Amino acid sequence: MNKRTITINGNNFSNLEEFFNEVDNVLTKDLDWKTGHNFSAFNDLLCGGFGVHEYDESIKLVWQNSEKSKQDLNEMHEGQTIYETLVEILVDYLYRWANVGTKGKAL
Repeated sequence: MNKRTITINGNNFSNLEEFFNEVDNVLTKDLDWKTGHNFSAFNDLLCGGFGVHEYDESIKLVWQNSEKSKQDLNEMHEGQTIYETLVEILVDYLYRWANVGTKGKAL
């Protein structure tokens, strides 16, 4: 089964607010409300159901120009950089998909 590929492009942002705008552009579609611009909302958007991919649909997420993002998002947040926090959220998302089947039932 081919996964839908969604690309975040590090050239489209240089700070956290712009990152959240990029995420809105690639993970949402036709919403009549604004998403939260915070780490929890980013995690929620990865789960789907916001117009681009279905809730609990596994996706392939590509972060182009991530080295630029690593430099741009180097402010500290709770003991790690913002970039590291975002990567941690992505790793958690990938871990959930490796260990959870459809409808959220553990394999």
